[in-house]
Amino acid sequence: MSLPGTTTAGAAGGQLTDAQFARVREWVYRRTGIQFGDNKRYFVDKRVSTCVRENGGDFNLWFASLRTGANERVAQQLVNELTVNETYFLREDHQFDSLVRTVLPGIAETRRARRDPAPIRILSVPCSTGEEPYSIAIRLLTDWPGIEEFDVEIVAADIDTRVLDLAQRGEYGARSMHRVPPAMRSTFFERAEGDRYRVREDVREAIDFTTANLCDTAQMRSFRAFDVVFCRNVLIYFDEVSSRRAAENLFGALRPGGFLFLGHSESMSRISPIFDPVRLPEGIVYQRPAIGATA
Repeated sequence: MSLPGTTTAGAAGGQLTDAQFARVREWVYRRTGIQFGDNKRYFVDKRVSTCVRENGGDFNLWFASLRTGANERVAQQLVNELTVNETYFLREDHQFDSLVRTVLPGIAETRRARRDPAPIRILSVPCSTGEEPYSIAIRLLTDWPGIEEFDVEIVAADIDTRVLDLAQRGEYGARSMHRVPPAMRSTFFERAEGDRYRVREDVREAIDFTTANLCDTAQMRSFRAFDVVFCRNVLIYFDEVSSRRAAENLFGALRPGGFLFLGHSESMSRISPIFDPVRLPEGIVYQRPAIGATA
C-alpha cells in the first residue's frame, strides 16, 4: 500500500518527509487535540521513527494502520510517545491550599445542609505519572479535618497508558520528590530500591486510575458528577478549537457548583465563558454555575 508523497526511507532514516510530518501531525491533532508546530519537528520525528522501526520499519504500512484504526496498540504507542509528562509532588501547592482551606470546606457545608450522603468526588486529568492525585490524597489526609466525616473518591485519568502504569506503581525518584517534606515522606512513603520512594499501599489503593482523552466527547461522557476537577498545564498544548471542546467536556464532568483548577499559565476566560471565575485567597478557580444561578 502506498500513500502519495510518502517514502519508507524518510521515517526509517530518523527524519520524516514534509508530507509524512503533515500526516502524522493531523492524525495526532484529530486523536488528542494536541497540535505540534514546526518548532516541534525534531521531537515528532524522533518518536515517530521509533514507532515505525518497532513496527516493521515501513512508514506507509504503519501509518495506514493508524489511519484505519486497524491496530489500536500501534495508535496508543504513538500517543504515549508524543505525550509530554512533566510533573512532581505538590506542584503549585497554593492550589492544594485552596482545596483544603476553602473549596472542600464549602462543599462539606453544602452537603451537611442538604444532608447529602454522596461521597465528595475529585478528578485529576491528565494525571501523568500520578504525582498530582497522590498529592491531593496526601494533602486531604494531612490538612483537611473533613476527611474523617466524608467519603472521598479520587479518580486519576490520562490518555497515556504508559504513565498510568507508572502511576499505579507509585514509585518515584528525587526529581518527583524534591518538594516533599521529610515528615510527609516518612508518613506516606516507604523506601524503595536506591534513592527511590514508593507511595504507601493504602494511599495507592485509594486512587482509581483510568484512561481519558479530554477532547473525546463520547469518552468523557463517562466522567460525571465530580465536585472538583484538577486539569492543569494541558490546555496550553491545545489550539482554540480543542481547548473549547476540552472545556465543554470538563464542564460536563462537574456537578453544578463544582470547581475546576487550571495551571498557573492557563485562563478559562480566554477559552470559554461557561465557567464563572472565583477569586479565593490563594488564587483563582473556575466554577460550573449552580442550578438556577444567573449571570
